[in-house]
Amino acid sequence: MNAAPSPEGWSAPLEVASAPIPTPYGEFRARAFESASGHVHLALVFGEIGDGESLLTRVHSECLTGDALGSLRCDCGVQLRSALRIVASEGRGIVLYVNGHEGRGIGLVNKLRAYVEQDAGADTVDANLRLGLHADLREYGDAAAILQSLGVRSVRLLSNNPAKAGGLRRHGMAVESLQSLESAANRHNRAYLETKQARFGHIRSTGPRLAELPIAPVDVGGLLGSLQPHADRPHVVLKYAQTLDGRIATRTGNAKWISGEQERQVAHAMRAGCDAVLVGARTVQQDDPQLTVRMVPGASPLRVVLDSTLRTPLTAKVLSEDAATVILCRPDADPARRKALAATGVTVRDVAAAPEGLRMDEVLRLLLSLGVSSLLVEGGGRVITSMLRAAAVDRIVVSLSPTIIGSGIEAVGPLGVDRVADGIRLVNRSVFSAGDDVLLGYDVVDASGFREQPVG
Repeated sequence: MNAAPSPEGWSAPLEVASAPIPTPYGEFRARAFESASGHVHLALVFGEIGDGESLLTRVHSECLTGDALGSLRCDCGVQLRSALRIVASEGRGIVLYVNGHEGRGIGLVNKLRAYVEQDAGADTVDANLRLGLHADLREYGDAAAILQSLGVRSVRLLSNNPAKAGGLRRHGMAVESLQSLESAANRHNRAYLETKQARFGHIRSTGPRLAELPIAPVDVGGLLGSLQPHADRPHVVLKYAQTLDGRIATRTGNAKWISGEQERQVAHAMRAGCDAVLVGARTVQQDDPQLTVRMVPGASPLRVVLDSTLRTPLTAKVLSEDAATVILCRPDADPARRKALAATGVTVRDVAAAPEGLRMDEVLRLLLSLGVSSLLVEGGGRVITSMLRAAAVDRIVVSLSPTIIGSGIEAVGPLGVDRVADGIRLVNRSVFSAGDDVLLGYDVVDASGFREQPVG
């Protein structure tokens, strides 16, 4: 599985262009190097290289699907953005984008063919082997030569892959250490990440982290459960934070912040683990959530708002460009509001109406048709209650905060339960501590059917 050696007659890439590139993390200087093979590699240099010693460096392998398209099958895009942020935070370093490394060197077409093999049960190594290809064809001669031409003498490598460090060393670049880049796993890439550790020897997080960055993501697999979709709807995880006396907000509606920062990092990791996150229109109006993954490295899910009459403000954070958004409404919702919301770049879709909102079964069937196999529901209380009454919840995660506020808003409203024996039964408990908060996860005993309930 080692990278292939440099071919005979190899020559170092030549610098052909240079220009400043402003990014969300700061301004880098992009220096383009053309190799004899025709590949153009891009060195994104931040700050002064100086003596070139102990330079924080990311050698990033080309991944069109992950870097440009945001594919959730890998963690490449997340690692690229994390590396840019880390280097900018350090104030000095390089992110070297190496072309010709698509699919560990097998190319884009073969990478897509390998995806087919993976969908048939092969891991990422065996998928390549089934196609008669090498498990890893990447070569690091160009990368080492470019770093040397920039005046780099030794690097602290931002990578989980010891083979990448070995490849640079074979071509004369001193690698002082590996600094891990982690990302929160999701349903689509969890097996991929596990294979990289089991079969390629990728490391887990080690060493100190920069104070400006979020902590390493927690493993929330135990909280999320199986995430296996049903035939007619996604796997639904219901998650909310409440005080010790069972309130999700004060009587005035204030909910910031019931939970602590560590619990919110867990919540963001849970978002990264699901295909979509859903709230109701009242939550958007009251709390103005962004519903993205910001406190851990990970991909933001599709944002879904249940808004039967299109009350979502045009200034709402959920309409930002940080992630895609779908607003579900009644077919007879105001056409002018529909047009105004669509103009912000969000998708507005109709769902069959119920007397006081939207049909929950139709909501979930539509989301499944949009490719949402796992759905995280974050509130508010009306949506939580409707989901439970509709028997549409597979797993419940409740965060308990060591705070008592007295009267306030309850997470769950009336369920029509008159006897304790008729209550919703929960099994398979998971317990997770996050600072002073405690998260409890349970599977719902029977989440197989719908009882029609309006929502939104």
